[in-house]
This record gives sequence, structure tokens and C-alpha cells, in this order.
Amino acid sequence: MERVAIITGGGRGIGAATARLAGARGYAVCVNYQRNEAAAREVAKAITDAGGRAIAVAADVSNEGDVVRLFETVDWELGTVTALVNNAGILERQMRVDEMDAGRIRRVFDTNVVGAFLCAREAVRRMSTNRGGRGGAIVNVSSGAARWGSPDEYVDYAASKGAVDTMTVGLAKEVAGEGIRVNAVRPGLVATDIHAAGGEPGRVERLKATVPLGRGGQPEEVAAAILWLLSDEASFTTGAIIDVSGGR
Repeated sequence: MERVAIITGGGRGIGAATARLAGARGYAVCVNYQRNEAAAREVAKAITDAGGRAIAVAADVSNEGDVVRLFETVDWELGTVTALVNNAGILERQMRVDEMDAGRIRRVFDTNVVGAFLCAREAVRRMSTNRGGRGGAIVNVSSGAARWGSPDEYVDYAASKGAVDTMTVGLAKEVAGEGIRVNAVRPGLVATDIHAAGGEPGRVERLKATVPLGRGGQPEEVAAAILWLLSDEASFTTGAIIDVSGGR
């Protein structure tokens, strides 16, 4: 069975590192992106240049029609998905809850929670042995923020990742008998451009002293955990949430 992976938000940061590693491990890879086509195509090209198969597909995961089109495109161009990494996620500028408006909160939850649900739905429809599928694995990318709460910064983002944790546990139990494993990784302070999106590019440097290992993490270190959870080595692991946070 050919292994086919969809990595949402695959053009940057943890998603890009995961896509490259999946390609190196023999997966045909769909690098999903919302806006940055050049970055996604660069990741896909790196995979194909190394002898793998990869495509870049634009889709806003918060849009149901886009998600359906994303999965149908993979069906046609790569084959039926066997691995989904729900990595696409956003946050907005640091602020307290009493400064947030409903539009901001909805944007964060639409991408981080609704998007994860929609992608998981499409994956389950294809993977479930009850629906004629051959099984598969889903890994959701959560955040240490779900444990810390991110006061004065991103309580909305933290809450959305808490929802992802709960979804992981519930969905894992729901589809365990259908050949599908569902797990999550919970990255801590990792050097990606998401911190700049929140208005503080140097956030990892500022907070690294709070990490027992004394540094921020690299996207590749999170990708390694994701690929383990997707692999047969994790065949008895489902409903798990693995902290990749340097002990924080």
C-alpha cells in the first residue's frame, strides 16, 4: 500500500519540516498551503528533487468546500490518503481577553478547531475500514499553550489547542476499531515564524530560560515525533498527546 500524506500548513515551520521528512521516509506528500504558494512549491520541489512524489495544493482549511477539494485533489493526483497531519494553525497579535473582539476569536477557532475537524472528517471517510478503507493515522499538532493558557498573549489560541487535545482523545476512541490511530504532538517554544505573526519575533529567545533544556526547539524535532506517531512503530499508540517541549 502506497503511503500518502496530507500536511496542512505544510509550506512553513513545523509543517514544512514534517513534509520533507515524510517525503524522505517514502510518503507521497501533499503540501497544503493557504497563501504562500512559493514556499509550498519549494517544499514539494525538494521532495521531488530527492526522488519522491509531492504536490502543493492551496486550500483554506476553515472553508469546508476547500477541504473537500483538497482531499479530492489528493485522491486524483497521489492516491487515497493514509496519513493526515493537522498542522495548519494561526494566532493573532498578543493581547488580553478583555481586548479581543468576536471576529478575532472566530478566525482562530475556525482555522485551528473547525479546520482540524473538517480535515479529520475527510480523512476518516477515506481511511475507515467500515467505509471500505485500509486504515491510516492522523496526527494533530496542538501546542504547549493548551497547558499553559498563554495569559496576556493568546488565551484564544491556547483554548483552541485545548479543543484539539480533546478532539484527539475523542476521535481516537471513536475510530480505533476502524483501523485508524489518532494522536497529537504538543510543541513548546519552537523557532518558527508564528511568533512574528503574534508581534514578537524574539519570543523564543526571551522565554528559553523557562525551558529545562535551556533552548527553543527546532521544527525538525517536532517533525520527528510526528513521523513516529504516523509509523508502524507506534502501532499500539492512539489517543496519546506527546509533549515536545524541552521539559517545559
